[in-house]
Amino acid sequence: MLALDVREVSLLADYFVICTGKNDRQVQAIVSDVVEKEQKAQVEVKSVEGKDSAKWILIDLGDVIVHVFNEEEREFYQLEKLWADAPFVDISAWVTEK
Repeated sequence: MLALDVREVSLLADYFVICTGKNDRQVQAIVSDVVEKEQKAQVEVKSVEGKDSAKWILIDLGDVIVHVFNEEEREFYQLEKLWADAPFVDISAWVTEK
């Protein structure tokens, strides 16, 4: 999992969070967990796009957009290279991976 600070290079959001699931089931589980935790924290989940395919699911949280990819799509799109002008953000203190 990684995060990019896109404030200086995009009008879409302040941060992109990018993570990968090993299969469709894991991608769906990651998305469900993120949505559930954000709702519990009273963060508005504006939309969830791509949930039917489980290849690339986008969770719009307003200032933060979470991209959850399966491995093939992540390798193909390589968002961190597409947004290479955006610096990485150290989120290790905020996130615990299961």
